[in-house]
Order: sequence, then C-alpha cells, then structure tokens
Amino acid sequence: MDTEWMAEGKCKDLAPTIFFPSDGVGVQAAQRICATCPVAEQCLEYALTERVDHGVWGGKSERERRRILRRRRVSLASASS
Repeated sequence: MDTEWMAEGKCKDLAPTIFFPSDGVGVQAAQRICATCPVAEQCLEYALTERVDHGVWGGKSERERRRILRRRRVSLASASS
C-alpha cells in the first residue's frame, strides 16, 4: 500500500505517543489533531487495510475502526447474498 501520504500528515512532526493514548482524554486530543489533517482519509484506510490494532489513525480509535470493519463485512455479506 502506498504510504507517500504520510509525509503530509499533521502528525509527522508530533510525538507518536500523542496518537497512542492510554485514556479517552488522550484519544480526544489525538482526534482533534486528525480532524484538520489533509490526509486523514488515507490514514484511516491504511489502518483499516493493514488491520492496525492500536492508536488513533485517521481520527478513529481502535474501537471505532473495529466498528467500521464490522459494518463493511456486513455490507459485503449482504451485497453478495
């Protein structure tokens, strides 16, 4: 998967620990940074495709990404029925 978009991320010059928080307040702080990031969509798709389990990617927490993947699986299953 292409990762050239990473060079444009708002996170590129920030401490990685910001995007791997240990609590909900930390998740919200990371999500605020992602909210104005020009490559948030690519970041989220990367995390979904690569099944990244930890951290905030594309403005979505681990739990949010699991929900997105679940919805996609359900949509694919019902589309092929």
